[in-house]
Amino acid sequence: MSYADLILRKTPAWLKFALLGGLFLFLLAFPRIYPKSYAMGVMCRILMYTILAGSLNVINGYSGQFNIGHAGFYCVGAYCEAILATRFGITFWIALPLSGIAAACVGLLVSLPTLRLKGIYLAIVTLGSSEIIRLLFLNGNDFTGGPIGIKNIPSPYIGSFKISKSVHFYYIFLFLAAIFFFLTYRIIKSRVGRAWVSIREDELAAKSLGVETSRYKASNFMYGAFWAGIAGAAFAPYFKFISSDMFTLDEGFNILSMVIIGGQGTLIGPIVGSIIVNFLTEFLRPISQYRLVVYALLIIVMMWIRPQGLVGASNSILASGRIRFRGRKKSAGETK
Repeated sequence: MSYADLILRKTPAWLKFALLGGLFLFLLAFPRIYPKSYAMGVMCRILMYTILAGSLNVINGYSGQFNIGHAGFYCVGAYCEAILATRFGITFWIALPLSGIAAACVGLLVSLPTLRLKGIYLAIVTLGSSEIIRLLFLNGNDFTGGPIGIKNIPSPYIGSFKISKSVHFYYIFLFLAAIFFFLTYRIIKSRVGRAWVSIREDELAAKSLGVETSRYKASNFMYGAFWAGIAGAAFAPYFKFISSDMFTLDEGFNILSMVIIGGQGTLIGPIVGSIIVNFLTEFLRPISQYRLVVYALLIIVMMWIRPQGLVGASNSILASGRIRFRGRKKSAGETK
């Protein structure tokens, strides 16, 4: 159990709702407090990556599968919305769930052949799948625009109101993030979530107790891919333009770094990781070509000092090796 989960468990229910309600009201009022477009752009990216990192955390943190090709599902959602909007004139509010469903179907196709794979073998397959997806869109000239990409993606409308500014998309990303974390929290506390966690802890024991591990692993992949597709579908009209080079392996590692830094297997971890990495991105903008080097160094330091992440549990599986090492060191000192 993480520190955040421990604090939440000891906090009275009324105080939880009061704090969450206060935080949500503050986020709703934030554009009024600090209305600058630059700040709204940064907040939009933080909220979008919160969904992306959170959906990857569902796969890596809660079921123990090792997916490093999450950018592929993100790519499917973005292209699906852009194609539906530009080629078929379908409104954003219909294209949004359809893009998530398309990404979930791709997630199912990726998960089915990999149900028996674990660790680095699964990671390599997901990495290759992400690149295959990106290259398919890169070479699909008829619908995807090929190397040029898709331009002039239409803005969403609510009635006659056009959603075109960063502050408008801020509220879209905010409500999508709120829905994602509410649904994910409910699922993690349900029978499905407990099955995912049991697979993470010991898949063989879970199977011996009657858990249909293959079905739950596939559903876990589909759920994470669905929300990555939703984030991609919201990103497409926000940026107005997409191309395949936005969804390279660098983007997949960028999302993975947020999960590792924040802490896997916790709902708050991806939020913390998204905030830190996005602020680092803005801070390191003058040396953007070395940004990934800084991220890599940060991950190495995190894995050395606190491998379970900033809000992970000290008694987690990742931290156990370091704890045992300290215990042996202490015992050796007492012997002397």
